[in-house]
Amino acid sequence: MNSALTRRTKLTRTWIVILMIWGIALCGTAVASAAPLAPAIPPGAEASSHFDVAVATDAWLSQFSGPARKNSDSYFEGGYWLILWDFLATVAVMLLLLETKASAWMRDFAERIARLKLFQYWIYFIELVLAATVLTFPLTVFEGWVREHTYGLSNQTFGAWLSEQLIALGLTLVLGGLAFSALIAIVKRLPRTWPAWGAVIALLFVTIGAVIAPVFIAPLFNTYKPLENRVIKNQILSMARANGIPAHDVYEVDASRQSKRVSANVSGLFGTGRITLNDNLLARCSPQAIMAVMGHEMGHYVMHHIYNRLMFAAIQIVVMFSLLRWGLDKLVGRFGGRWRLLSPTDLAAAPVAILILTILGLLLTPIQNSFTRTQEYEADIFGLNASRQPDGEAEADLLLGEYRKLDPGPLEEMIFFDHPSGRTRITAAMRWKAENLCLFDPALPCESVSVAAKGPSSR
Repeated sequence: MNSALTRRTKLTRTWIVILMIWGIALCGTAVASAAPLAPAIPPGAEASSHFDVAVATDAWLSQFSGPARKNSDSYFEGGYWLILWDFLATVAVMLLLLETKASAWMRDFAERIARLKLFQYWIYFIELVLAATVLTFPLTVFEGWVREHTYGLSNQTFGAWLSEQLIALGLTLVLGGLAFSALIAIVKRLPRTWPAWGAVIALLFVTIGAVIAPVFIAPLFNTYKPLENRVIKNQILSMARANGIPAHDVYEVDASRQSKRVSANVSGLFGTGRITLNDNLLARCSPQAIMAVMGHEMGHYVMHHIYNRLMFAAIQIVVMFSLLRWGLDKLVGRFGGRWRLLSPTDLAAAPVAILILTILGLLLTPIQNSFTRTQEYEADIFGLNASRQPDGEAEADLLLGEYRKLDPGPLEEMIFFDHPSGRTRITAAMRWKAENLCLFDPALPCESVSVAAKGPSSR
């Protein structure tokens, strides 16, 4: 149940991934008593002999309605348009750098001031990132600060937001530049087989990032400390041990300094793993909802979703590299003279590669979303079985509904949602409850009590 990334961090991460891929191609604390003792279960969703999944689902969804529901739908649907605007902005910036021959000038400048090839690559990377950052800055401000405040989702001042942008930019220039330069050098040595080796190298850097992010990168933006609420901590650690997760502590992060979104995660690899929940989750959710969220996150760990994602990414990268090499040959062959490009492997051809990858990324978005959404649904089911808190799950889903559309159409959910919709998740929770009613009322049987409880509601 990781919260959706805001556009400000998405844009930065997108640039890092695109530039790394192109380089390969070229070569708040709350005590337990402060939270409700149990979710406020709406009428129609209580355990009873006539429990109905469809009725219970609609009962939960009715708890978030009116202006707040319209605000959430508007925010999420606006994100569909931002996908288009981000795409068009990237295309416009890359074409500008090519048509004005600025990319060729940046290449010449890098070669003029650095003798070593690795430093030339790094300098060009810095130039390209800075140029793109400056040119897209107005859109970044709108997406990451203005829009978030308009919809009441951000707690940051502009100065605080800007300082985080500068930190992210610094990390991109240093870590991204290092990866970019190293990857080009490696590919130069393997010109025939770079699509396959490129996937290996890219995944290696992603893995390194997953290892160092919880320890070295995340603390640059927030403060992490051991969870002080011992009751909640012991419950989380007990559930972790029961599911084979070698966790010895639980951390809380002051995410409220950025927004009011609730979130949690199990992050890290090879000894850097940690269970983290944010202070919004602690302050705004019942203990049952907290356990449901943590059960979901543990599901990602137990079902090895991170490794599945790496395998899926490897397939994507190989496919994209194959198409990228073909696209570079065609476009540089036709427009190279006009853009002052020496060859498809010319540093100045970076904007061409980014154009191709941007188009491929847009086309692959529904596939990527469907893969991720499937994993999130699997983690939901695991979390229900681990925590046994279907009402806590529904409570958390409504809070996520503050910035995620709760009840989209089927096609809309398939294309745009990288998590199951609120209706899908709450239906799953109520279906689980229908099959385990005796856990909530010993007088009831532990099996479905009505035909309607066997499936989701009809639309």
